[in-house]
Amino acid sequence: MTTLVATRPTSSLARLIGRLTAWRASARAYGTTRRELSALSERELADLGIHRSMIEEIARQSARRG
Repeated sequence: MTTLVATRPTSSLARLIGRLTAWRASARAYGTTRRELSALSERELADLGIHRSMIEEIARQSARRG
């Protein structure tokens, strides 16, 4: 037996909450990545193949991946 469930289109409020939740998660990922990489020494960054000037871009990439 198959049960069909009618779904309503997502409300504007639900979409807004979804976008805000995604933005918050992205901002959190950016901040965490930036903070953790900035706390590393030059030697530790070099071991990872990262120059200090690359931290911002790496944090942005991390935020995009979510």
